[in-house]
Amino acid sequence: TILVVIQLAGGNDGLNTVVPHTDDNYFNLRPKLAIRKGLLPINEDLGFNPACRELHQLFNEGQLSIIQNVGYPNPNRSHFRSTEIWETASSSENVQREGWLGRYFDNACSGSPDEDADPTAVHLSDMIPQSYLSEKSHSLFGMKSSGRFDRGTDPADLAYEKLLQAEHIEGNASYLQHTMMNTLVTERRVEKIISRYKPMARYPGNKLAQSLRRVAALIHADMETRVYYVSQGGYDTHSGQLSRHTRLLAELSGAMQAFQQDLVAHKKDDQVMTMTLSEFGRRPSENGSAGTDHGTAAPLFVMGSKVNGGLMGSAPDLNIGENKDLKFSTDFRSIYSSVLDRWFDADSSSILGEKFDHLPFV
Repeated sequence: TILVVIQLAGGNDGLNTVVPHTDDNYFNLRPKLAIRKGLLPINEDLGFNPACRELHQLFNEGQLSIIQNVGYPNPNRSHFRSTEIWETASSSENVQREGWLGRYFDNACSGSPDEDADPTAVHLSDMIPQSYLSEKSHSLFGMKSSGRFDRGTDPADLAYEKLLQAEHIEGNASYLQHTMMNTLVTERRVEKIISRYKPMARYPGNKLAQSLRRVAALIHADMETRVYYVSQGGYDTHSGQLSRHTRLLAELSGAMQAFQQDLVAHKKDDQVMTMTLSEFGRRPSENGSAGTDHGTAAPLFVMGSKVNGGLMGSAPDLNIGENKDLKFSTDFRSIYSSVLDRWFDADSSSILGEKFDHLPFV
């Protein structure tokens, strides 16, 4: 079983993603930002943003679960700190270095990294996600969403090549050379897999879709990698939200459907679960710049052929004052617990530090 995590970086506006169109409070709180036309029906009270046509189709096919009003107690509105809380599955009062997936690797993927083995986890981002940080050493691999793997001519790349070619090195430099050589071997294998891959779905040209295309290629190659992490930025919509948010949701929706169609066509869909996350939602009240400020809870999507599709959790209560925050109803760690116990067949309580109720999406 494989988990693909899609980070919606910046704080996705949940109320304009899954729209409570029968609640007058929604329109009162958002006289300019409320979406009134073209909603795609989820049930009598909720509709997808019109940009989420492909997600709506996946939902109707039973391949998408919508988990409503996800958050955590005592929420933090700092991008950095709230992302850290989601990445480490810690409480808002505690600071933890190791990520929830890194602790899973420690718990279930133990042993020294084999230089001939596939990476335990892959990320398509500039930095290793904190989710992957662990106490023990595990094989991790990072790459870009597109382009070749050729090394450039800047000093760092030249130093990298010089170290690889050096002879008779001892001590820490020898260990570093060995590690870098293993990375280079993985890099060349991955590049070959990606360059030869023939997708069976049409991926859009945006960065997120191309990242998922690369993930599909590695899954199709039967790599032993358990987790993939990709990121889509731009969700910090303090101003001019309607057009920006529409574009981002359209990219997300099209990329997720193409990825799922590709997995189905290659008969890999039974192995893969895809989950979105964002560090927080937005305030229910619009601000004076045609945008929304940092908030708390928001919906989260889980996609896959083995997912129990449908609407889960309770909708947020919008009977609140201006510039007040939503009160979450589903702890995000319940979602992690469900993934760990029921998808990875791991012991979530030893990884998360306590037991959280499961959700029936898996």
